[in-house]
Amino acid sequence: MPLPSSAGLGFKAQHFQAIRDTQPRLGFFEVHAENYLGDGGAPHAMLTALRRDYAISIHGVGLSIGGPTLDKAHLARVRALCDRYDPDSFSEHLAWSSHGAEYLNDLLPLPYTAATLQQICDHVDQVQDALGRRLLLENPSTYVIFEQSEIPETEFMDQIAQRTGCGLLLDVNNVFVSCVNHRMDPLNYLNAFPLRHVGEIHLGGHDEEELPSGPLLIDAHGSEVADPVWALYAEVLDRAGPLPSLVEWDNDVPEWSVLLSEAQRAEALLSDRTRHAAAE
Repeated sequence: MPLPSSAGLGFKAQHFQAIRDTQPRLGFFEVHAENYLGDGGAPHAMLTALRRDYAISIHGVGLSIGGPTLDKAHLARVRALCDRYDPDSFSEHLAWSSHGAEYLNDLLPLPYTAATLQQICDHVDQVQDALGRRLLLENPSTYVIFEQSEIPETEFMDQIAQRTGCGLLLDVNNVFVSCVNHRMDPLNYLNAFPLRHVGEIHLGGHDEEELPSGPLLIDAHGSEVADPVWALYAEVLDRAGPLPSLVEWDNDVPEWSVLLSEAQRAEALLSDRTRHAAAE
């Protein structure tokens, strides 16, 4: 069953009691797969309780789909987690984060070439076959552009979805961050993005640093969603209609009320589009 086209939040353990006490009206919660690969303990107790009341999305950060090979043992652990909770959605990143047995605490970019495209498609096929479910692949936030790249990012992602049958996760903050960093127009990016494949949207905060060459944005997930990102999100909804929309806040996590207000802002925009569609 797909995620509801409403607002969700990334689950943080410090908010568990507030969630249990208030039972907020949210569409879903999302968790990072790698935080739940153990067999038991408090994390699983909390996730089990959440799963009884809410739709759940699992978001992987360690499969390294853009790397040279997939870690089959890690993939098996992710499969066991998905089998255990039967999430309404599973997603990963268009990035690499490992080299051999070494894992890097980052999601690193790729050159967009025909060879890379084939490798990514092969890995997406392997992941979907292993999990027995459809994958949503997230567009990256980037800080460099490879000279070797020969395919625009939007076309690259469209080709992956067409070849493998996977869906796409559109991170609107990542679009804004990448476009500002590369001095591109985010609306032009959206014009080319294959919105028909999108199964979920992400929203998050970013940090900004002023360099001699201009602004540098960092996808930090440690602050409120910026106003230009909200405006870009509204543009996406106008074009694609209501979609499951997650607010990510992973660093310097605030009090529950602050995080909930971000989700409520997303929900207001979603509800407005739903009412508009119903009136047509």
